Amino acid sequence: MLAGALLTGVVYVLVEEGLYSSISMAVTTAVPAQRLERLPSSWQTAFPTGVPSAAPASPAPYTGTIVPGEALAITRTVSDAAGSAALDRLLTVSVIVFVCYAVLSLALAWWTAGRVLRPIAVITETARRLSGENLHERIALDAPPGELKGLADTFDGMLGRMERLVSAQQRFAANAAHELRTPLAVQRAAAEIGLGGDPSPERVARMRAKLIEVADTSEGLLLLAASEQGLRERRRVAVEELAREVVAALDDEAVERGVRVDVRTGPLSVDGDPVLLERLLHNLVANAVRHNVPGGRVDVRTGQDVGIEVTNTGPVVPAATVPLLFEPFRRLNERTHAPGEGAGLGLSIVDAVARAHGAEATASANQEGGGLTVRVVFPATAP
Repeated sequence: MLAGALLTGVVYVLVEEGLYSSISMAVTTAVPAQRLERLPSSWQTAFPTGVPSAAPASPAPYTGTIVPGEALAITRTVSDAAGSAALDRLLTVSVIVFVCYAVLSLALAWWTAGRVLRPIAVITETARRLSGENLHERIALDAPPGELKGLADTFDGMLGRMERLVSAQQRFAANAAHELRTPLAVQRAAAEIGLGGDPSPERVARMRAKLIEVADTSEGLLLLAASEQGLRERRRVAVEELAREVVAALDDEAVERGVRVDVRTGPLSVDGDPVLLERLLHNLVANAVRHNVPGGRVDVRTGQDVGIEVTNTGPVVPAATVPLLFEPFRRLNERTHAPGEGAGLGLSIVDAVARAHGAEATASANQEGGGLTVRVVFPATAP
């Protein structure tokens, strides 16, 4: 409407500016001074200056002489009258047309905006209706490619990520609650039965080892939760030194299981939490040693080109099962509650610590000798 009003005003001003000259030239061309010889005598008598306002009803022959000034005055009078009438007509028609088109444009704009913005209403209603119980719903907007279609698809993708995250958190909470029942029951039994009465030193030592094992399981849950929250502070950590320390700490267990551990540490420094990085390396090497076969081997490598890489022999791991091992409480085989079996948090803690450091943990099944190859690639070491 504003553009229409501006257009009407501009056209009126431009026509007004050039209308007199156009009409004057047209009148002069159509009625030259030589053809004014029959001008009525009453004009000369009534308008001695040669500026008549209107022609008489019954013209009579004029025998006088028309001077150029009188012809110019007559031309100006006719031009002014014609211009005024044309401008009035132009303004009247423009206003009527403008009003009609304003009403039509409002109705059309209202209808068009409603159709164009309907997906926004759908997105808003879906977002208002969603909760933790119906995150599976999607907008699934059926529309041609465009900005709103892209917005709806982006919203659907966000809902998918939220659904996976909420499902993972729910599974973790349920699994954690289930897994914590066993440690709590063991602790209570150890305190009430194992340490009841006057226990022998052997029983005390056995209960002590069991309580430490149970505490390690609970500590793994706490460490996993802490890793999910990210890092509060960072400092420069020499990963190769941590790798050598972890391998030395697990050397006795490796010898007891008949597993050879080879270490090739290249310089690798990252900004992070040394406690969490030490636990990451400990979980990788401990899993490689415990989930191995007698006479097997474990290769530990660090360096700027590879990050952290731990390869071990062992049982054959199906390729489809490998990604699932990074989920909490996931194991290759069903749990048997054997001593030293663990709670299935090893690789999930590795993945959480890696993500907290901006790194990526990946695993692949070995084609020869079974087992896994787990890599942790930090941003500074990415090719």
